[in-house]
Amino acid sequence: MDNPGDLKYTSSHEWLRDNGDGTATVGITFHAQDALGELVYTELPEPGRTVAAGEACVVVESTKAASDVYAPVSGEVVEVNAALADAPQTVNEAPYGDGWLFRIRMKDPAEAAALLSAADYTAGPGA
Repeated sequence: MDNPGDLKYTSSHEWLRDNGDGTATVGITFHAQDALGELVYTELPEPGRTVAAGEACVVVESTKAASDVYAPVSGEVVEVNAALADAPQTVNEAPYGDGWLFRIRMKDPAEAAALLSAADYTAGPGA
């Protein structure tokens, strides 16, 4: 699967979509969900939680392993994808769509500019 060109990526396989209003949507890449296998549980952060870039803030559990998901930028969690409580496999089915994990109000949108482009991610950690 191609990595959408409108997203930014981390070397630890998270993606970030700038929503254009100071918030961003965060999820894990196709590569990450594929490596994890079928997700059976997600532990999402509480809205209102402040996170630092690189901080573990989500746990995704699959039939293979549990894995941390890291905040790609610093800010405040403003929304989580509550639908994942009943359907964690949505992350596998649509990692760049309905399988998003949380939305964050970015403390410094310039942090997003420092993340990897789709081409850089695909050529590097997402290869």
